[in-house]
This record gives sequence, C-alpha cells and structure tokens, in this order.
Amino acid sequence: MESLTEVVSYGLSGFLLEGALTALEIAVIAVAAGVVLGLGLAMMRLSTFAPLRAISWFYIWFMRGTPVLLQLVFLYDALPSIGIKFDSFTTAVLGFTLNEAAFCAEIIRGGILSVDRRQTIASAALGMGPFLTLRRITLPQAMRAILPALANQSINVIKGTAVASVIFVNELTFRSQQIVGQNFKFFTVFSAAGILYLVMTSAVAALQRYLENRFNPEVERRRPAHAPAEPTPDEDATPDWAGLINSNRPAQGSGESDADFVVCRNVHKAYGMREILRGIDFTVRRGEVVVVMGPSGSGKSTLLRLINHLEHLDKGEIEVDGKLVGYERHDGYLKPVRDLAKARAEARVGMVFQSFNLFEHFTALENVAEAPVQVYGESEQTARARGVKLLEAVSLGRHIHHMPHRLSGGQQQRVAIARALAVSPKLMLFDEPTSALDPELVGEVLTALRHMAEAGMTMIVVTHEVRFAREVADRIVFMDEGLIVEQGTPEEVLDHPRQERMQRFLNLIERPSKQGA
Repeated sequence: MESLTEVVSYGLSGFLLEGALTALEIAVIAVAAGVVLGLGLAMMRLSTFAPLRAISWFYIWFMRGTPVLLQLVFLYDALPSIGIKFDSFTTAVLGFTLNEAAFCAEIIRGGILSVDRRQTIASAALGMGPFLTLRRITLPQAMRAILPALANQSINVIKGTAVASVIFVNELTFRSQQIVGQNFKFFTVFSAAGILYLVMTSAVAALQRYLENRFNPEVERRRPAHAPAEPTPDEDATPDWAGLINSNRPAQGSGESDADFVVCRNVHKAYGMREILRGIDFTVRRGEVVVVMGPSGSGKSTLLRLINHLEHLDKGEIEVDGKLVGYERHDGYLKPVRDLAKARAEARVGMVFQSFNLFEHFTALENVAEAPVQVYGESEQTARARGVKLLEAVSLGRHIHHMPHRLSGGQQQRVAIARALAVSPKLMLFDEPTSALDPELVGEVLTALRHMAEAGMTMIVVTHEVRFAREVADRIVFMDEGLIVEQGTPEEVLDHPRQERMQRFLNLIERPSKQGA
C-alpha cells in the first residue's frame, strides 16, 4: 500500500508532470505537422508526374530506413555547422516531424487507395476538381482506414519521445532517470512514469474512437439543432418534371429541337493495344432519347465517358451544344484545357452509372445537394430545397436523410438520378442504369427515365431493356466491336433489323425474357 501511495505521489509530482507535458507537446506538434507534410508526400506519390513520385519515394525510403535517434543526433550536431542553431526542444520537434511525415505519407496513401475509384469518377462527372474531390469525397471516406494506423503511430511517437533525451530534452523519461539517479527507486519512479504514458496514450485511443464514429457512414448522424428545417416532403404531390428539368437551363428556341446537340466525329479510343472505338460518327438532336445497345466490350460505356470527358480522346472530336468538352482547338489540333473540372461543370452533362456510385458518407439529400453547393456556388438552403423536390420526384421524399447503405438498389439508383439532375444538366447519360438491379427494382428506375423523356430531356441511355427502348427511345443505335453497326427507329431496329449481327443479339437478349414468361 505504501509503495502504491509513493507511485501516485511521484506521478502527481510537478517534476514528472512537466516532463509528461513536454513529451506530449513534442508528440502533438510532430504528429500534426507530420500529417500535413505526409499528405503532401502522399499526393506526390500518387502523382502522374514521375519526378514528384521519385522525390517522395526517396524521402520516405530514407526516413523510414534510418533510426530516429540518428536523425535527431544529426540535426542537433550538423545544423549548427551550417549556421542553423535550434534549442533541444525545437530540434526534437523538427526531427520527429520529419520522421513522422514519412510514416504518415504511407498511411494516408494507403487510405486514399482504399477508397473505391468509382467515387472519384462520380465526383469528376459532377464537375468536381481533384482537390475538391480529395477534401470532400476521398479523405472523409479514407479516414476509416487512416485513423487506426495514425492512432498507433501517434502512440508510438508519445512513447518514442524518450529518445529525445539523447539531445538533452527534459522530457518524462529523462526526468525519471534523474530522480532514479538520486534515490535508486527504479520500480517506483518508472511505474509512475509508465502510468503517465498510459494516461496520454489512452487519450489518443479515446480520440481515435470518437473520430472513427464520426467518420463511420454506418453510424446514423443526428441533425444539428441549429440547422435550417428541411421542406416537408409531400409524397402525394404530382412531380413537375418539366419544371425540375428546365430549372436554371438556357431557354430553348422553337427551332432548336431539330439541331444536333451531341456530335461525335471519327472518334477513336484504345487502351494499350486494344482498340475500343474505331471511328464513331454519332449525333443526337436536342430533346432526343437515344438508346445504345450492343454486346459487352462493344464500346458503349467508353463512348459515354468520352462525351463527358471522363476519358481522353485518341482521335476525333466530340461537341455538346456546339462546344468541345475539355478541349480547345489550337492550330487545327485539339488541346486539353488546363481546368478540366471547370469545363465539365460548364458543359452540364449529368451521368448515372451502373453501380450507382453514391457518396457513401453522405445522406441521400447531401448527395443531391453536394455539387450545386460546392461546384456551382448555390446556397446550401437553395440546393437542399431543390434536392428535396428532386427526391420527391423519384418517390424518395421519406428517405432524404438515409445513408446509401440503408437504401435498396433501386432507391440508390434513383438518388443517383436526382443527384445528376441537381446540376440542371442539358444532357443526361445513363450507363446501364438497371443492369445491377434485381428484376423487381428495374421498373422503379425506368419510370423515372420515362418521366424525364416525356419532359424533353436530351438523353443517351446504354441499356438492354428492349421494352423501355421500344416505348421511350426516339432512335436505337447498335454497336459492335467499336463500330455503329445499325441505327434507326425502335420499329426499324427491333422489329426489322437489317444486320445479321443485330438479329443474333436480339435473339440472345429476348430469349431469357420469353423463358421467364
């Protein structure tokens, strides 16, 4: 009992507490600065610019491969020789920061790589730039992978500050050694120091638990008390699809409906040695609904991504509403613009993906309101009010605060449609929007597409839904092996196909439905 009292007495002594505070200050500053520097190094490692990747790799390799003890001694002894003199505390902070940056860089890089790449593609389709995507989409989702490793590293830094005693930093372990050198009570003094270390590292563990809950999309979030009230969803109201689609769009003159709105000229695209598109010439008139069909690998999805400049053209050109998306003409050649995100945003091309690609850390309403606020500068109140109306229009008014994982596949796809419509697009692209859904959920999505077509939205839909194509499409385009093989009205293509390849394709996709019937 007396020994325990003595341990507590040493632990509460001002001498050891001051040493613990010094250790904590070094650790907090080093980790905070190391995270910032590490983020920069991580982005350099992920850069497409080879020299940046090489510099980052070398720094990380060197700092992780040499002991922090030697790094501290080098800074303490070498810097004064070139005229740079720091006190022991500043040298320790600098040394631990430089060392931690290397470890934090790899932790952050791993977290970023753990986020599904489709999240980045979805944000790019909404006109979000790389840094906005990193801040709003990638890093918040990466935190689930980053936090455990970063917490472990922070704990190691707190305990590792004992190494700073080599350059005479008066931290906790160094002070404990001073006391033991006078009274030789090894067990008592170091037990007290151990308890202080345990308290500090426990605080890190508690912070880790809080942050993990904060960034966990599966934990339901409470609405802030100061947040403005959302408009009350009206499930019985008839959606004004024409008003929702035409809101904030340039007025269309009476003669514009016959104009070519999307024009693809001699479009080529290859991945390595594999040629995907081999000279596509393709037009879509304003207000027209074009359904693109074809076997897997025929280039349908690639064509959609090229229209929205989610992929780079190898040859040819694509215009939307008379303008190139992401390119400018220079001496007769197409040159990519410097601000591609801005070009995508100005084009106002909405895109809905096969796998939904909702932002997992946002609610349905937050998904819909994100791009209008962050990309187009709308007020949050305006964007959320419009988001509620769009979600009502796709029959999701009662699910506006639900996270994506709480929604069915059909509901998630309808949120994706509302999100694409929130940017007031001139053109909507659908990349097999029903292929990832159960048959019972397909109708939910196709109903929304029908409403949009009836309201006059210009649409390109990649799908194998023959019934939808027959009922809604103005024109059907059939692709095979990177070429347009046949096109025409639904009656011409579906009922009287001219090409044998189209006939065989129709037999394949219609046979399962007949068997099911």
